[in-house]
Amino acid sequence: MMKISRNRSKISVISMILLITISATLVVVPSATAQETMMTYCFLGVVPNPVGVNQEILMHVGIFQQLASVKMGWEDLSITIERPDGKTDTISNIRTDSTGGTGKTYTPTIVGIYKLQAHFPQQEVTETSQAPGIPIGTIMLASKSAVVELKVQEEPISYYPGHSLPTQYWTRPIDAQLREWSRVSGSWLEPGVGFGTWRGPRWVTGNEEAPESAHILWTKPLTWGGLAGGNTGDWAYSHGDAYEGKWTNRFIINGILLYCHRTNDRPLEYTAVNLRTGEELWKKVLLDNRTIAFCQKLVWSGYNHHAVYPYFWVTIGSDWYAFDPYTGEWEFTVANVPSGTRIMDDQGWIYRLNLDWETGEGYLWSMVHLIEPFGEDSPHAGSWLPGGSFYGGRYQTYDAAAVTETTGELTPDVQRSFVANFTFPTDLPGGGGAVRDTGWNDKIFGLRYSTTEVNTWAISLVEGHEGELLYNETWNAPAAWDAGNMQIEFNDVDLGEGAAIIWTKDTLEYYAFSTDNGKFMWGPAEPEYYMNYYGWTEFGERPVLIADGKFYSTGAGGIIYCYNLTNGDVLWTYATDDPYQEYLFANQWWEWILFITDGKVYLNHLEHSAIEPMPRGAPFLCLNATTGDVVWRADGLFRGTLWGGHAIIGDSVIAHLDTYDLRIYGIGKGPSQTTVWIQDDVVNQGNSIMIKGRVTDVSPGTTDTNRKLRFPDGVPAVSDENMSEWMLYVYKQFERPDDVKGVEVFLKIQDPNGDWYSATVTADSNGVFSHMWAPAIVGEYHVTAVFEGSKSYYASQATTTFGVDKAPAAADVPSAEEIADTTVNRLPAYPEIPAYLTIDLIILIIAVIGVIIGIIVYMALRKQK
Repeated sequence: MMKISRNRSKISVISMILLITISATLVVVPSATAQETMMTYCFLGVVPNPVGVNQEILMHVGIFQQLASVKMGWEDLSITIERPDGKTDTISNIRTDSTGGTGKTYTPTIVGIYKLQAHFPQQEVTETSQAPGIPIGTIMLASKSAVVELKVQEEPISYYPGHSLPTQYWTRPIDAQLREWSRVSGSWLEPGVGFGTWRGPRWVTGNEEAPESAHILWTKPLTWGGLAGGNTGDWAYSHGDAYEGKWTNRFIINGILLYCHRTNDRPLEYTAVNLRTGEELWKKVLLDNRTIAFCQKLVWSGYNHHAVYPYFWVTIGSDWYAFDPYTGEWEFTVANVPSGTRIMDDQGWIYRLNLDWETGEGYLWSMVHLIEPFGEDSPHAGSWLPGGSFYGGRYQTYDAAAVTETTGELTPDVQRSFVANFTFPTDLPGGGGAVRDTGWNDKIFGLRYSTTEVNTWAISLVEGHEGELLYNETWNAPAAWDAGNMQIEFNDVDLGEGAAIIWTKDTLEYYAFSTDNGKFMWGPAEPEYYMNYYGWTEFGERPVLIADGKFYSTGAGGIIYCYNLTNGDVLWTYATDDPYQEYLFANQWWEWILFITDGKVYLNHLEHSAIEPMPRGAPFLCLNATTGDVVWRADGLFRGTLWGGHAIIGDSVIAHLDTYDLRIYGIGKGPSQTTVWIQDDVVNQGNSIMIKGRVTDVSPGTTDTNRKLRFPDGVPAVSDENMSEWMLYVYKQFERPDDVKGVEVFLKIQDPNGDWYSATVTADSNGVFSHMWAPAIVGEYHVTAVFEGSKSYYASQATTTFGVDKAPAAADVPSAEEIADTTVNRLPAYPEIPAYLTIDLIILIIAVIGVIIGIIVYMALRKQK
């Protein structure tokens, strides 16, 4: 058992030795026989300046003389602030960092000119405030900065405006300036949670664009899958249920999907895929056919460097190996990791919590504290050493059990890594076997149940209070539990939500207990459908989940229940009806909660041991987590697995193994392409034009061989309401659905005067749209077709142009009388005009009229051209 108090005393001894050593080295520095003095130069900077009233400013204060160690600083500086109303504010007791300066904030509340000045008090250079090249004992003389005038105005100044969430399809890397995008770029770092490891559903963040339709981005085969064909009839290749699960080990980190086929494969190859493009990044065996245990995004903020470091970890006993997700290459090793429960804080730092229930002693071990020399006067601690800093190389092994050769005791680095040592009560009901959850800097929560009572207790893990008993409560169970010999199961716990749930399996009723004080909250809740009896919750066979003030439950009965976590009331239910009676166990499909994110709960169908041939039309569901309304449902598109890996989500894209064909699908909002053209791009004034265009789906999966052969002109983009059936057609070769509607396109037309005209049209099932329009004036026109995006696609647009010529002048057509006169005038001259018969005149008039009609027709045809 590690005695941390003893370790700390050793650290003190080591620190004393280090201090003596430092003191010995100072003999080379001239010592002042009489106190010397040194001028100082105090400074003060203020940003922003000017600033709006009630807007915060940052002040940089100090002197130019730096100190020798990162722990050191000048003491007792102050800033005086003369306000426009004549009053003075003072900020005192300012201590600088080792650079000689530091920062302070202030918020002016009056419009006008403020006058600020910093003051450095006289002080002596000591062993704890050494300055390079300055003898100990030197008096650093007082000084004050120049007066800085701060203009405070009524109008607020502008700050960086920030950025919207993506409006077009995006890929990694994400520019670091797009800070808002952290809301859509989450990871999936653990194989699973709770009981049943990979099976546990979870409430995840960082996916605020989680799919709102069944749109597929890409697909990749995992292995042989789907209908075998031929003389095997209706049967499909093995999907792994039961007991032969596939794809159980899968993660998402930094937009990279990591997975293997099966963990007992040899060679055991892992594949890394770009989650948003489907592109394979690498494939390799890790060490000697080892599996990934978990992933990590470590936030490092030292005084030299600030960054996030991503790793995935392979653990072999107590030896842990860190790998780079982008390359699959080994980065460093931590050997002899202490035993205990692995927990992470909100910065991704890894800890091991160990509780010895025989002795009542516990410790908290920190991996980061082992690797980094915190507490030493060394620049090493300012950088993350495994990252390959100036002070240390990469590819190292850090031994968590290293000892000093001369004493045989643990090295200072190892001693430092045990960050907490505490005792705790051991007479708690159930002991270690009752531990249900552990929260970083929060508590250890225990719950034990029987047919007669429920015991709850908690031990503090808050820094400085580790091991303290927070509560130990007993709740007497209803007499019916014992009389009916009921089966009780633990269901879920969430320390952040403050509740733990158990249920009586035989009566299908839930009970809730507070993790804040251990008290009984509510129960029994309304009984659920009898088929939910099947499946052992504590083995992960019946998924339940606490999230956002609610409790969600479902199971073999195929009805999803949402409860109010505060009082147990049923808020809504949803029955996954089977319209074709394919599923033989109930009228509803057995559903499984996968995860909750972005206010939506995602579920799919699975079975413990699926009948062959499998029932067709299994639903994948996305429901509004608050109301239970259907966001989208896809029947027969994505079927799940009980013994294999469930769907996971990261970067707002779902990765799902479909057991109908054993392909991995990337599901999410995809890119689109809009084209627009006008066949006759120059027309005469008064004529109409026909605007034509097309909107297509250009997701990565549309370039696969199957899609290219079947859709040589591209895959049409269709409406959200048709997406589930359309994806079956496009990716699974189902029949083309009837009555498919395309997407809406907004047409903008700018005339030569700069005026705008618009129309909204709907594309057909081939993605084609058209619109006939009559331009009014002569000149050049610009036509822009805008697809504004949907739940399935990001926006796209295209522009084309056309021109309108002035119509040609109308021909001067003579009248019939004029033509007759002209004809007569061109007749040969006779001594006298002969007398014509009436019939002659009639024939002549008819001929003239025919000529006139011919001329008119000719002119009309010419005008049309």
